[in-house]
Amino acid sequence: MQGDPAAVKELAAAVLEPLFRFCLYRVGHNRHLCEEVVQETLLRALRDLENYEPARSNGNIFPWLIGLARNEIQRALTRRKSAISLEALWASMDRELLAVYARLEAEPLAEELLQREETRELVNATMSQLPTRYREALEAKYVAGQSVRGLAEAWRTTEKAVESQLTRARKAFKATFVALAKNLS
Repeated sequence: MQGDPAAVKELAAAVLEPLFRFCLYRVGHNRHLCEEVVQETLLRALRDLENYEPARSNGNIFPWLIGLARNEIQRALTRRKSAISLEALWASMDRELLAVYARLEAEPLAEELLQREETRELVNATMSQLPTRYREALEAKYVAGQSVRGLAEAWRTTEKAVESQLTRARKAFKATFVALAKNLS
């Protein structure tokens, strides 16, 4: 408890394997996630060692570590669930965009639709439907005429990130425009 490096090393050697076994089952046998949880548990234990009360567990630190591990497992699984659902959302969007593109290729917009006065209103309606980050990216690039390099500097990011943002924004614009146009015709 005084932070003696040899004692910390001895503690880690004594609890590492049983802690790993405890966590492995609870994280769905995901070894990588289990290693992360065990590492975070031990780091938290070292940071919060003053909260350990040896008298409550007859000097056995393992039950206290198990409590810390349970909290770390919950945090890790919550983070993982959030990441998976975000990945699923993007995959779903990609599938929807591919379907819209396939329909667009099969059924191009009628020439008279493109020449109507209403096209400007349709463009404005489309822009208003886009998420703010897409609308701002398209306006900066195509209305204000800013370069990708200029946008990267202004947004404090890489040119690759700006290009990626513009690609997503164009795809979202195209899908929204096509959907709105089909409702008009």
